[in-house]
Amino acid sequence: MGSSGAFPTLDSLHFPSAQTSISQTLASLRRSALSVSNRLQSIETDAEFVREVADHYGLPLVANERCGSWYIDPTVKVGSAYFKSTDGHTGQWDFSFRRLNLQLLPLANQYGGCVIVDSTRRGKLMPDALSKTVPIWCAVLNRALFPEQEEYHCVNLPPNYLGESEESQIASRIDGFVHSLQSLKLDLTHLRQQLGKPMQVAWANRSYIHPPNLLPNHNSHLLVLCSASRRVQGAEMSEGGYIQGAGDDSEAWAHGLTPPVFWANREILKQTAEEDLPGVIADLVAEYKRQNTVHQATLIAPTRNLYISQTDVRVDVGTQYDLVIDCHGDPRTTEGNSGRLNLGCASAKLGSRDLRKSLSRVREFIAAQLGSDSSRTLLVTCETGKDLSAGVVLAIVCLFYAEDGSFDVSQSKRSMSKQFIRQRLAWIVSSKHDVNPSRSTLQSVNAFLMEPPDY
Repeated sequence: MGSSGAFPTLDSLHFPSAQTSISQTLASLRRSALSVSNRLQSIETDAEFVREVADHYGLPLVANERCGSWYIDPTVKVGSAYFKSTDGHTGQWDFSFRRLNLQLLPLANQYGGCVIVDSTRRGKLMPDALSKTVPIWCAVLNRALFPEQEEYHCVNLPPNYLGESEESQIASRIDGFVHSLQSLKLDLTHLRQQLGKPMQVAWANRSYIHPPNLLPNHNSHLLVLCSASRRVQGAEMSEGGYIQGAGDDSEAWAHGLTPPVFWANREILKQTAEEDLPGVIADLVAEYKRQNTVHQATLIAPTRNLYISQTDVRVDVGTQYDLVIDCHGDPRTTEGNSGRLNLGCASAKLGSRDLRKSLSRVREFIAAQLGSDSSRTLLVTCETGKDLSAGVVLAIVCLFYAEDGSFDVSQSKRSMSKQFIRQRLAWIVSSKHDVNPSRSTLQSVNAFLMEPPDY
């Protein structure tokens, strides 16, 4: 057969320009469906459900950060929790010692429980943080703090949600987590007094409330695990502008907008055209920062003189604190200032690597400046107050503080173990509940502390 009668090739049937147009159109429709305006409207819709849940149980609202704060008006938010879904992922179930969440114990005792608010993106009924991480945490604390009340020792999981095998594997790990918690040498008697009674969990989402008739009672505290968003199975374009888990991953869409700024300026944001939102948001955020830039330092108990906070250029060495270590400050700017140590670390993972090389300077600074007068106050800062500064504080409390929190320069010559470092980390996360040192930061600190002393 001649070329004129040949079958057409696949390439000859393609229409590149038309295909590109369709692809661009679909992408444009998806971007429109996921617009900032749609996200903020979806958040408001979900916040109404959250308020209904709180009213039903008569319990206050706690945000599981960072997503949960979008769904709670700051005027009615009583606290924050830091439960991660990764600690509930299948096969990775864990009780995190970087996120002890002990701040919830006195809060639950004060109110009889609370509603913990979170959300998740399209397709899931609830995040793993609510379906597994919090139930594991409750079971561990109930067993550790109330060993005699065995009726509260089981790990309660949402109905018909996990397979029998996964439920069994989670249950088999609880005793190991309890043992690890006990090994931190926390004052469990004090924690029991703070909590008062064991905890029970319930779930509230758009599909069900379970158990249906469980309410706060005299025998236990109730933690209601509330997933704010309606479950969406299909594409966002089919939902008329509604976005499941609209508050999730806000760094990618919010242009710097934060929950407090959103709740304080909802009407302005609603009245702003989509194309003008980035500029308006930038102005609102800048104004909020001008009015709310005081960073409160947190004392690391049981020490009496060691503090941690986010970096604040207004901190005055010699007046507010005797000594300051700034993880990101330029080392060239501290010449002649013996009370300040700037480490010059970069941000994020690069900063964690820099920290490994800087900790010997921290050790020398503390030995020289605090060794002669242990009553002097020391503030450690970084750009977030949660990562590198926590790593530096961890190194300091391991090197220079005794079990009772007293400063002792001779402590720096002792040998270290991972278990000892974990116990000291518990001091930090128990004192400042939002600290979140990265794995890279902790690896740098462990490597430094566990190497043989060079003096």
